[in-house]
Amino acid sequence: MILTRFRRNDDGGVAPFLALAAIPLMGFVAMAIDYSRASSVRTSFQAALDATALMLSKDANGLEPAQVAAKASGYFNALFNRPEAINVLIAHQLSTPEQGSFKLNISGSGAVVPVFAKLLGKTQIGFSATTEVLWGMKKLNLALVLDNTGSMASSDKMTNLKAAAHNLLTTLKNAAKDPGDIKVAIVPFAVDVNVGPAHVDAFWIDWTDWEEVNGTCSNTSYKKKSSCVANNKVWTTADHNTWNGCVTDRDQNNDTTNAAPVTGSPATLFRAHQASACPVAMMPLSHDWIALNDKIDAMTPAGNTNVTIGLAWGFQVLSPVAPFNAPEAEPNLDKVIIILTDGQNTENRWSSSTSSIDTRTKKACDNIKAANMRVYTARVINGNASLLKDCANKSEMYYDVDEASELTGVFSSIAQNLANLRISK
Repeated sequence: MILTRFRRNDDGGVAPFLALAAIPLMGFVAMAIDYSRASSVRTSFQAALDATALMLSKDANGLEPAQVAAKASGYFNALFNRPEAINVLIAHQLSTPEQGSFKLNISGSGAVVPVFAKLLGKTQIGFSATTEVLWGMKKLNLALVLDNTGSMASSDKMTNLKAAAHNLLTTLKNAAKDPGDIKVAIVPFAVDVNVGPAHVDAFWIDWTDWEEVNGTCSNTSYKKKSSCVANNKVWTTADHNTWNGCVTDRDQNNDTTNAAPVTGSPATLFRAHQASACPVAMMPLSHDWIALNDKIDAMTPAGNTNVTIGLAWGFQVLSPVAPFNAPEAEPNLDKVIIILTDGQNTENRWSSSTSSIDTRTKKACDNIKAANMRVYTARVINGNASLLKDCANKSEMYYDVDEASELTGVFSSIAQNLANLRISK
């Protein structure tokens, strides 16, 4: 009878079982807390290794092994400040995978003493991390395609552009391991690009359009060669040496390609044009850092905007064809264009229709990327954001600048990427 009542009475009967079940549950929670602490320490450990590798790589290839080890320890100890970590060890290996390139591996390990898990017999939680930095592995050919139109005179845009470009050149100069590893071309553009009047006798200049309007007729009421001759008058062409160096767009579709100019093929030649707002002459690839900086200082804003021709000449100056015969493509050579503009397309050889010129710009961008060249784009305050963003290889390679003062930061960011110092894993 008593036994029967005991079996039927279930008041409070589950409590002992809940108490027993809570023991492993609390153990799991405690273990989770300890492993979360260990994960946080490992994250800090990885960040310290990464930063150590980056700082050490700046001069590791010029140091003795003992000096590399000492610097590695010094950098790491200054960066990693997690007192709960024990048995921390790091090791490094500097190697030369190929001539002119360097690889630095830094790995390490440590442990965290658990607070709760040790009650369950876990005396420590180990962690490890590794990082690898590669540098000097690639050479760089860079074309700076820079808007020199009249609108760049406003809001201190040209002033800030010059300062940013100077900083970029300094960063790249310092990143070059050997002279010539990094070469830069500068392509100022407006409606035209100035290839330099020194090329007056070059085979790749087409004088047809230039001679049509540069000269005098025996009857001064006629201002063009065609109308002068049609009216049986005598046209005297101006001396080619009076040309200011500007060229307009090539015939389509060569206006968006890097096709080599060919004698006897007018569509492939570059058309001389006596532009009234002719920008400063472009500068082909060079590692004469003084001359490059001087070219930046010489830029003056004037004229309307034709982004296409700037891109086309950036493309041309990096290509292994006439007129500038850049180095051939090779695995250890990066070819990069940085295009900066502050306005909508407003004028080219054929049109003042923005949408029409934008179509040419897009074709130029597509052709450049198809040639395995990388494109960074920067829009300063104004311009077609969608067009420029699509022109860049990746969305993060497009920069939308709201204030001209931001240009130095933008160019510094790009320069660091181009310096080819990177964490690979």
